Amino acid sequence: MIRIDKPLEGEYAPYAKQYIDVVADSGDPIGRIEENRRQMVALMRSLPPEMHDYRYAEGKWSLKELLLHVTDTERIFTYRALRIARNDKTPLPGFEEKDYAAESMASIRSMDDLLAEYEAVKDATLALLNSFTEEMFFRTGTASGHNVSVRGLIYMIAGHERHHHRIINERYLNQR
Repeated sequence: MIRIDKPLEGEYAPYAKQYIDVVADSGDPIGRIEENRRQMVALMRSLPPEMHDYRYAEGKWSLKELLLHVTDTERIFTYRALRIARNDKTPLPGFEEKDYAAESMASIRSMDDLLAEYEAVKDATLALLNSFTEEMFFRTGTASGHNVSVRGLIYMIAGHERHHHRIINERYLNQR
């Protein structure tokens, strides 16, 4: 295993600090992504079906929409990591998460279907990240108008999911 230390300021957009801060500096953010998977699948499978479309407040995402948001965001962050790791210097655009969620059609899909997609994306993410060399982790590019490194994106993937796992526990499960 290659040790991947936390990125420094300037290797991620300011908004991403909240995600990076929730990942332990163990040098193993890829291991954290694997652990996130186990925890998310176990949590979602433990929920009764009536919870799948639950929203803790008006205008908030359902648990199915939240899971698909985590999946979509991981896809996008991983794509950015791929481009930057391959030395593509093309500036990468941002995305509007609320627009993605509104168009996701998560509400008409089953939790089993959403979890299958989540796990397929996770498999692809882990396969790609585990193929990177140490040199690739330090490569930088531009995404959403900010400088970002591959290791910054890896920590963002791990931390973004941790952030949403915490929200599920605090706002969905403890609000009922």
